[in-house]
Amino acid sequence: MNKAIAMPKVKRHDREATIFLLPYFLAFMLFITIPVLMGILLSVTYFNLLQPPRFIGLSNYIYLFTSDDAFMRSVIPNTLQFVIIVGPVGYMLGFLLAWMLAQLPSKLRTVLALVIYSPSMTAGVTMAVMWRVIFSGDEGGYLNALLLNLALIEQPIQWLQNPNFLLNIMIIVTLWGSMGIGFLAMLAGVLNINQELYEAAYVDGMKNKVQEIFYITIPSMKPQMLFGAVMSLVATFNAGAIGVQLSGQNPTPQNAGQLIVTHIEDYGFIRYDMGYAAAIAVILLLMVYMFSRVAFKLFGDRDA
Repeated sequence: MNKAIAMPKVKRHDREATIFLLPYFLAFMLFITIPVLMGILLSVTYFNLLQPPRFIGLSNYIYLFTSDDAFMRSVIPNTLQFVIIVGPVGYMLGFLLAWMLAQLPSKLRTVLALVIYSPSMTAGVTMAVMWRVIFSGDEGGYLNALLLNLALIEQPIQWLQNPNFLLNIMIIVTLWGSMGIGFLAMLAGVLNINQELYEAAYVDGMKNKVQEIFYITIPSMKPQMLFGAVMSLVATFNAGAIGVQLSGQNPTPQNAGQLIVTHIEDYGFIRYDMGYAAAIAVILLLMVYMFSRVAFKLFGDRDA
C-alpha cells in the first residue's frame, strides 16, 4: 500500500524536475549543440554567403595544414604562446589575489574585489582608449614620452605596429583584464572553506601559510578551481580581438598578433569564406577540448 502511494509522488517529482530543466536544455541545444554541429558540417563545404554551400570533403582541412602559411607559421605558434602564458599566469594570479583578499576585512575585501574585477567588464572599451594611448607610436604616447624624457630612446617607437612588440603587449593587456568570473568563483571558494580545518591542521603540525594553501585551501575548493581553470582557458582562446583592436588591422602587422580567433574572423567576415573559417573553428574547438581535459585531470573529482 505504501509503495503504491509513493510511486505517483516520484513520477510527479520527475515531471517537475523535467519542466524546470527543459528551458536550459532547449537553450543549450539551440545556442550550443546545433551551432557546433552546423559548424562541423559547414567545415566540409565551400560557402561564400552568396551561393549555397558546396560539399568539398576535407579540402579545407588539407589546405589549412599544408598550404596556409600564416596558420602554420604564425597563428598556431602565436596562439600557443599566448595561451600558455596568459592562461596559467592569469589563473595563478586570480587564485593568489582571491586568497589575499580572503585575509582582509569584509568591507575592504568587497571594495578591492570590485576594483580587481572591473577591468574584465570594461576591457574592450578601455583597451581602445587607455592602452592605445599608452602605446601610441608618436611622442604623445605615454610610454614613448616616458622613455624619451629618460633618454632611453632617441625617437618614438611604433609599439602597436612593430611585430617584435605586438604579441607581448597583447599578453600584458589580456592579463590586466583577466580577473573575471573565474576570479570571483575562486574568491567565493576560499571564503566558504570551513575554518575549523585550518585550526585542526595547525594543531596537527602545519606551520605556515604555504602549507595552508597546498594542504587545505586548494584541496577544499577544487570545484571552484576547476571552474576558474575552464573559464580562464575559454576566455584566453577567445581573446583574438585584442590584436586587431590594438593594431587596427586584420590581419595584424606581419601576422605578429594573429591568433586563431583572429584568423577565423579574417576568413569568415573579411574574405567571406565561411566554410574555411568553420574548419579553423573546429580546430579551435579541439584545442579548447584538449586543454580542458588537462584542467579536469588536475582539478576534477577522481572519484566521480
